[in-house]
Order: sequence, then C-alpha cells, then structure tokens
Amino acid sequence: MLTPKPYLREVSLRDGSGIDFDEYPFNIPSVRLMNTVQFHPDVTFLAGENGSGKSTVLEGIALALGYGPEGGTVNVQFQTAESVSSLHRALRLGRSFKKPKDGYFLRAESFFNVATYMDEVGYLGGYGDRSLHARSHGEAFMALLTHKLRGKGLYLLDEPEAALSPNRQLAALAAIHRLVQDDSQFIIATHSPILLAYPNARILRLDDSGISEVQYESTEHYAVTRDFLNNYPRRLEQLLLDE
Repeated sequence: MLTPKPYLREVSLRDGSGIDFDEYPFNIPSVRLMNTVQFHPDVTFLAGENGSGKSTVLEGIALALGYGPEGGTVNVQFQTAESVSSLHRALRLGRSFKKPKDGYFLRAESFFNVATYMDEVGYLGGYGDRSLHARSHGEAFMALLTHKLRGKGLYLLDEPEAALSPNRQLAALAAIHRLVQDDSQFIIATHSPILLAYPNARILRLDDSGISEVQYESTEHYAVTRDFLNNYPRRLEQLLLDE
C-alpha cells in the first residue's frame, strides 16, 4: 500500500546545470560532493560543524520548494538582505505522489523578521492570536510548534534549538512527535544532542567527505556532550589551565 510520506523523498544536484564548483556554495565540500540524499518519512537531521553547509542545504531545499528566503509559509515572500545562495536553482527534488497539506520553513536567524511581518499584515491567528514579539524567542517558537503547525505537513527547521532551553527542547521533541504521528515530515538542521536523540530519525552528517548517514551515538554532538558532562571538572581544567 502506498503511503504519502515522505512528502520529500530525496534531493540531488541537477546534471548539466552549469555549476561552478569554485564558487559559493558549491565550493562547500558537502555541497560539491552531494549525491542523492534520501529523507526519512518522519524526521531527518542535518548535522555538522559550523560552516559544514547544513543551513545552506536546508535553505536551498526550502527555496526550491517555493518558500521565501526569510522563512514562514510559502505565502510569506520578502527579503531583507541579499544573502541567499544559488543552490536552490541547481537542486532536483524527488517528491511523493501526495502533497502535504501544511508546511513551514523556520530560520532561527530571521524568525524576528517573520514575526515583524506577521504584525504588519495583521495575521496572528496561526500564532495563538498574540504578537510573537510579545513573547520570548523560545515562547514564540513553541507557539509556532503548538499553534501554527497543523499536521500532515512538511516542515523545515533551521537550528530551532537557538531559541530553546534544554527543557523547552524536550517539549519541542514531544511536539514534533505529535506532528509526526499526524502524518508530518521534518527536516531539521541542528547542533542539539537533545533533538538528535529523536527515535529512528535519519541523521545526515555534513563534512569534508560529503553527506553520510550516522547513528546518534556516533555524532560529535553526542560524544562531546557526554564526555563533558561525565568529566566536566577535568575538561574545564584542561580548557582553562593557564599556560
């Protein structure tokens, strides 16, 4: 029996698209070496060091799907800075036979701009009928998860943990799970070892060798966090020792 998920099955670089691999963003190793990237029906994480290309890849996918560069729904189309790469024009998307009924692209760095736009157009119904600027960053993001995202959707989240305390990250995991159970699919770029622990998720590591799938306990995020928490007096001594 055919199932609608994943709504977005895979992404790859188009053949013969005139790509200059010496120019940004194609000079990023994970982008230059990108083969066909397949997504989990429920949750796929993009993980890697700063500069590894995870946010660039997520942005490219979002723009190729028709989202605006600042984020929001596909109806939110504005741009406050010329910072978008050309990656979206070189991507080939493999989609399901069924379209999602809902969708959202969250960019932590421009969520403030989206909140301002929502105030300007007077559309707050999807955010609990209250300005996002009247809440903390974390409260605004949780309002998005619990009010705006309606289920049966494809959701792209770029570093959502930037707004969230550890307890709120746990609450976000529960909210994500409820939406997954309602036929939703998530693609999330993150550094958070809490979010990365979501059961059965596909974790894609972006590094100088390209994009590869890894297990949770093989991620640097898990290993470094576990080592620090288990040995923090010694690690602090090593880090802060006067030379």
